[in-house]
Amino acid sequence: MARAASTSKAKSRTKSTSRIKSSTKTAGKASGAVKRKAAGRAEAPRQTKPIDLYYWPTPNGFKISIMLEECRLPYTVLPVNISKGEQFAPEFLAISPNNRMPAIVDPQGPGRRPISVFESGAILQYLGRKTGKFYPTDERGRVEVDQWLFWQMGGLGPMAGQVHHFRNYANEQLPYAINRYVDEVNRLYGVMNTRLADREFLAGKYSIADMACVGWANGWERQGQDINEFPNFKRWLDTVKARPAVRRGMAVGLELRTGIDMKDPKVQAVLFNQRAR
Repeated sequence: MARAASTSKAKSRTKSTSRIKSSTKTAGKASGAVKRKAAGRAEAPRQTKPIDLYYWPTPNGFKISIMLEECRLPYTVLPVNISKGEQFAPEFLAISPNNRMPAIVDPQGPGRRPISVFESGAILQYLGRKTGKFYPTDERGRVEVDQWLFWQMGGLGPMAGQVHHFRNYANEQLPYAINRYVDEVNRLYGVMNTRLADREFLAGKYSIADMACVGWANGWERQGQDINEFPNFKRWLDTVKARPAVRRGMAVGLELRTGIDMKDPKVQAVLFNQRAR
């Protein structure tokens, strides 16, 4: 069976800004994309056109590539090179007003009409509703997933991101900032460890909440953490990363980062200290 992720390497070599412009006009009518049967509920309409995924290989990007792989939805990777400022292109802002990836354009959205979605949590929820997979339909089950998804969006992701910045990218080492965020991530991993003491996954069953967390959790070492302090967290991380779709999703586009120096002043000028435009 052809894998959707296998198209990403070929598609990632295309010029992303021009592809963004094309996608907004054609709503994802990309040529050469691998298509396969969607793995949603039997009554769900079949996805015959690939979803355009605006992407860069980061923990936030991984959330969506993992979900697309898990659902076996056809998709085309459209690189948004955040180190070159492609996230500020007007064509991309028309899809993602916050100039952040990931974002998607689904040519077969509600009513079989195109729709664009930005923000990784919103995309996960959308794809969960669309396919009926990894996102419960009953209110009690959905609340379980939502609270841990938003826990990641508001806590684990932003705090781990600050650790990455101050420990690994900042030109000046600020002990107060480093300790502040290392300690907070440590606290958050403790929350996960306690939660996972009596269940296999964050919401009981494997869900979009786990997909949202795994990319960030995988960076525990760069975040100054000792994973052995959190045995339940470690077991969960190993279990999630062992899933074939997760392995494929977290491998999408890794070659795109080759040769990028995150301490290059030109790169940092694009990525950090941005103000309103």
